[in-house]
Amino acid sequence: MKSYRQELWFNVPERMGFVNITPEVETALRESRVREGLVLVNAMHITASVFINDDEHGLHNDYRQWLERLAPHEPIRQYRHNDTGEDNADAHMKRQVMGREVVVAVTEAQLDFGPWEQIFYGEFDGRRRKRVLVKIIGE
Repeated sequence: MKSYRQELWFNVPERMGFVNITPEVETALRESRVREGLVLVNAMHITASVFINDDEHGLHNDYRQWLERLAPHEPIRQYRHNDTGEDNADAHMKRQVMGREVVVAVTEAQLDFGPWEQIFYGEFDGRRRKRVLVKIIGE
């Protein structure tokens, strides 16, 4: 069995944003030379997410609005976590809802997606560098 590991780095300039990372994951898959197996894509920061969905601007706007209603950033004093001097408790909650990682099957050296599926990095406490792990195993 082969194993391949790569880190992707992102610096989203806004507090919240979504980046389609499918091309970067496909590049890692080609470099791995795995034809049959699994790809794990994992946000390695507790205020960021990796998820699969449609690459449609309206949907991403809906996510922003929905997440802000679920866990609004302001007022920051509404969260006990922020008593430590942080201002990102909402980002932790948004990550919890959107998820930490995805696993995608690899079939014939391709990501085995359903219709419209793409992999996204979700940022909820941006304006600094963060990384995503891509781990590929298989034959």
